[in-house]
Amino acid sequence: MSPPTVDVHFVLLDGSLILDWAGPAEALRIANQIRCAQGHAPAFELHFVGPARQTASSVGAVIADLAPLPDLAQASRPQWVVLVGQPGDRMTLDSEPAHDLLHWLRGLRLAPERVELMCVCAGTLIAAHAGLLARHKATTHHHHLEELRAAASGCEVLANRVFVIDPPVCSSAGVTTGIDLTLHRIAQRLGHALAAQVAQTMVVALRRGPNDPELSPFLSHRHHLHPIVHRVQDAVSQHPQHNWTVPRMADCGHTSPRHLARLFEEHAGISPLAWLQRIRLSVAQAGLERGMGVAQAAHLAGFSSDTQLRRAWHRHGLRGRPGDAPP
Repeated sequence: MSPPTVDVHFVLLDGSLILDWAGPAEALRIANQIRCAQGHAPAFELHFVGPARQTASSVGAVIADLAPLPDLAQASRPQWVVLVGQPGDRMTLDSEPAHDLLHWLRGLRLAPERVELMCVCAGTLIAAHAGLLARHKATTHHHHLEELRAAASGCEVLANRVFVIDPPVCSSAGVTTGIDLTLHRIAQRLGHALAAQVAQTMVVALRRGPNDPELSPFLSHRHHLHPIVHRVQDAVSQHPQHNWTVPRMADCGHTSPRHLARLFEEHAGISPLAWLQRIRLSVAQAGLERGMGVAQAAHLAGFSSDTQLRRAWHRHGLRGRPGDAPP
C-alpha cells in the first residue's frame, strides 16, 4: 500500500534563500514524476505559503500569489512545514510578516506523521524563536550555531552534521544540505531506490547524515554519471528478487556482459555481481528486521536458499548470523 500523500508547505519570508527551498522542492517534484511514471499517485503535494501574498527572494526574484499560512489543526494527511534561511550573519525576525509567522508557528501541534518540521540552514533559527526546538536535537549552518544555542533554550545543538533527524523535527546544516535532508526523507518514505533515482536525475551525490556510519547499498556506488550503469542499478534496485545474471543485466543496459563489467568497475568501483549481492543482503536484512524468517527473507531478496543467504552474509563480514537479526 502506498503511503498517504504529504502536504509540503514551503514558508517564505522576504529574503528567503532561494536554493534552501527550490532544491528540496525540485527533489520532491522529481520523486512525484518517477512515481507517476511507475503508475503510482504523487507522494507529495507542494504548497508555497507565507504571511504575505508576495515576497522577494534572496536573489531578487519576486514570488507572487503565495497561499496564506494554513490551518493544519484538522489536516487529514501528513503535513511537512519547511522553514528556510536568509542571507546575513544573523537571522532578523523583527518585521511584521516575521512576527505573523512566529505567531502561526507557536500554534502548531507537532507530531510524527502528522505535522512535522523541516528546517533548512538558518531556517532552524525561525523554529528556535518560535519555541519549537525544546527537548529536541537540531543543527544549522556553522555560522549560526552559537546564535541557535542562545535562541533555542532546551535544544541540544549539534555541530558538524549534514542534517539531524529528531522527529517531528528535522534540520540541515547549510544551503545544499537541504537537498541531502530531502533525499533522506524521500528514501524513508518511498525507499532508497527511488531516492537514488531522484539524486541521479538531479546529478547530485547521495550523502547521509554523520549519524549513519555507512551508506545504504542502494545509495553507495551511485556517485557517477554513466547512464548505462545507472540504468542497470535502477532496474536491479527495483526488482532485486529477479533472476539476475551479468548477461541479463547487460541486456537491460543494452550492452555486452564484458563491457558492462568494465563500466561497473570503472564508474561504480565494484563488479555487477558484487553490487547485486550487496543489494540483496540489504533487502534480506530489512526483511529480518521486520520479523521474517531466514528462508522468507532469502526468498524476498532473490537468494536461491537460506544457505546462499548465510554464505553471502559471512562473505561480506556481517555480524552474527542472519537468524540473529533483531525482529
